[in-house]
Amino acid sequence: MKLTGKQQRFVEEYLIDLNVTQAAIRAGYSEKTAYSIGHELLKKPEIENAIQKAMDKRSERTGITQDQVLAELAKIGFQDIRKAVRWGRSPIDDTSENADKNGLGIYPIELVPSEEIDDDTAAAVSEVSLTQTGVKIKMHDKQAALVSMGRHLGMFKDKTEIDANLFISEIRRTVVDPKE
Repeated sequence: MKLTGKQQRFVEEYLIDLNVTQAAIRAGYSEKTAYSIGHELLKKPEIENAIQKAMDKRSERTGITQDQVLAELAKIGFQDIRKAVRWGRSPIDDTSENADKNGLGIYPIELVPSEEIDDDTAAAVSEVSLTQTGVKIKMHDKQAALVSMGRHLGMFKDKTEIDANLFISEIRRTVVDPKE
């Protein structure tokens, strides 16, 4: 079945940000009903197929695969900050080989030099900046990466699914049959 102009526009808009409600609004559906219409549209096999074909074309065109995305998320999710920084207590005196280099006298931290850091750890670093008191390193959000990977692998359910047949059989079991 061929898509209507509005449905095709919905598919195109949905691919921008995967936001059902906003895609429906941008495609010309009413703001009041955009959420429900958008979800109804996603259930239609012809729209689902059009979205999948467009995503496959985009993946082919860009050369980006689900495996690559998961691999990048894994770099963030399984990061170990000890591969990016070194820390430890050092003496305050200036004569020691490990003398306090930052002048603070407490747990100096140094970045692993860029030529020593491995690619996976470098991919997990979000920001490196120089502050008045030293160097600041910020890693990408580990928990968000793990949750994204878990969702992709089907480990988490965003919606509660109810088996109606099981529910009805439980009700029948608990209700006394009037013929008995």
